[in-house]
Amino acid sequence: MNEIPILYENDEIYVINKPAGLSVQGGEKISHSLDDDFAKQVGSKVFLVHRLDKDTAGLMVVAKSSFAANIWTKLINEKSVHKEYVAICAGTIYPASGVIKDSVVQHGETKKAETNYSTEAVWSVNYEGQEIKMTQLRLLLKTGRMHQIRIHLSKNNCPIAGDDQHGNFKVNKVLKKALKIKQLLLASVKLTIPVKDEKTGKPYTVFEIPLPEHMQFQH
Repeated sequence: MNEIPILYENDEIYVINKPAGLSVQGGEKISHSLDDDFAKQVGSKVFLVHRLDKDTAGLMVVAKSSFAANIWTKLINEKSVHKEYVAICAGTIYPASGVIKDSVVQHGETKKAETNYSTEAVWSVNYEGQEIKMTQLRLLLKTGRMHQIRIHLSKNNCPIAGDDQHGNFKVNKVLKKALKIKQLLLASVKLTIPVKDEKTGKPYTVFEIPLPEHMQFQH
């Protein structure tokens, strides 16, 4: 088991960098999960306050107690915590920046969902005579529905590369050969939390990480 990187720690929380491929919560047929592996790493039980998909890498807040978990769950629900993602998609989106407001069906219930996006780069992949347009997007979540980013981008003809559930299976098959993609190309890269920054004195602290290795392409 590889250690999960800790970027920040105080009396209430950890800010960690979750690797892609690690389930956040344990369950049947799950041999490794964040809540179990990280608890073993730090030597005490940890409490989840939000989630990332198994194949999504990046920044997360994890609480040290149930009391802290309640506080931070409320802060996240009140939008006091800001999460930014980068996705590498198969396709292009128009306009190049904007807001997606398509509703998302969650547990049989239709819920409002909102994702801000902006295009960071566009390039082409050519493989065996087939050209696939690729787009790197920066995304800011305004709501936190399950698979929200994946669903929103797929509905707008710009599915995340490597997403066989919501994306384009045939295109992913080509990209797996052309770019050696093995997982979803989505990462939580920037996290702003309402904790005083000791260096700047500002009432919030910003954490930012580079893209994980499996999302770094020459183009």
